[in-house]
Amino acid sequence: MEPLDIGLIVTGILLLLVVLGTRVAFAAAMCGMIGLIWIFWSKKGYDPAEFTWALTVATKTAGQVPHSKVASQALSLIPTFILIGYLAYYAGLTKALFTAAKRWVGWLPGGLGVSTVFATAGFAAVSGASVATSAVFARIAIPEMLEEGYDRRFAAGVVAAAGTLASLIPPSAILVIYAIIVEQDVGALLLAGFLPGAFSAVIYGSMVVIMAMVWKKLGPPVRGFTWGDRFRALPGALPIFAVILLIILFIYNPFGGDAWGTPTEGGALGAFLIFVIALVRGMRWREFKSALLETAKLSVMIFTIIWGVLIYVRFLGFADLPGAFSDWIGGLEQSPMMTFILILLAYAVLGMFMDAIGMLLLTLPIVFPAVIALNGGVGVSAADSAFGMNDIGCAIWFGIIVVKMAELCLITPPIGLNCFVVAGVRPDISVQDVFRGTAPFFVADALTIAGLIAFPAIVLYLPGQVLNLGL
Repeated sequence: MEPLDIGLIVTGILLLLVVLGTRVAFAAAMCGMIGLIWIFWSKKGYDPAEFTWALTVATKTAGQVPHSKVASQALSLIPTFILIGYLAYYAGLTKALFTAAKRWVGWLPGGLGVSTVFATAGFAAVSGASVATSAVFARIAIPEMLEEGYDRRFAAGVVAAAGTLASLIPPSAILVIYAIIVEQDVGALLLAGFLPGAFSAVIYGSMVVIMAMVWKKLGPPVRGFTWGDRFRALPGALPIFAVILLIILFIYNPFGGDAWGTPTEGGALGAFLIFVIALVRGMRWREFKSALLETAKLSVMIFTIIWGVLIYVRFLGFADLPGAFSDWIGGLEQSPMMTFILILLAYAVLGMFMDAIGMLLLTLPIVFPAVIALNGGVGVSAADSAFGMNDIGCAIWFGIIVVKMAELCLITPPIGLNCFVVAGVRPDISVQDVFRGTAPFFVADALTIAGLIAFPAIVLYLPGQVLNLGL
């Protein structure tokens, strides 16, 4: 049996295990190990005497992967970004951010929902984890919305959907993982996420306003705040934006010359600044301990998925499945854009059965080379490309779009992790109601993705201008 055939069979088994509910990390590691043994043994003609040799070689091959990849300096961004978010929460900065948003936009139809969206976007700029963002605002925003008479499903849906913004707005753990897997510049990916993240937040906010105007019982506006109230609410939210600005200046140095530090060092600087702010605001040892424990739990979960999936990715390389898929995609007779849209639709379906990080880790080694080939291949110029951008621009553009697609996984039944988190924080709201509440936001996400496809400049403008990438 050819390695490609083995690759297809093992991949089919992996997808079956995931659909049946096996954790992605363990399913991927197991299938990757089995696949490596199978390929090495097949080279010896399935001689029983050579099985031990195949097992030994496969074990050594798989064993080298987790350390060599996870020891990458760029991945150390993930714990620091997550820690920033939890420290900001325990310092009371998220509550201040929500209060400021409520006083400034609460007068709109569904005003508290809009406030939640914009406050979540602000918090996402210092938090790299969607799950943490949803958990935080389920505690802060939902009680206030219910107190003002908001529909329970609507309130829970807004929090779960808005929490996905942390996947796109830097610092984003998923963007870092994408950059590592496809071997692209982390700083460029993080910078590219700002405008699409803001664009997505505006679409979400507009959707909330339209829904509240059509169905007035969903969420009434909140009035009675004076201009003095609005301006007095700003100082409490300013520390978050100050930290964001300092991290950006540190990493990108827009004043010219070399950057003052790497994204990893920028993440460490941000964590330290938030820690100092938290101490000044009276954070206690118990709260600091909780922030560290929550950061450790989420970081371990993410790194475990990475370890397991990287073993499977190594097997894919031996099976040459990415190359075969790329050749097949390139041979299709339909237009590259139509093929690209079909790939995104496949992600939407796959997201119903897999978590976001696992889905990207499993698919990118196969799909990314195919997308680059669709655009015209490595080294193609913007003038000769199918999507109107060079290969670096295509990698960044595709990264932002596929991460936005991955956000759907967080609110799509039956896996939808954000929905389960919101229901866990609010036991009085069933997970079914949370899923129903997020349904309208699929339309908002579809509009956002359509906008990013139609206008790539939303993604490429900032990295092109700040980093001079010639996109």
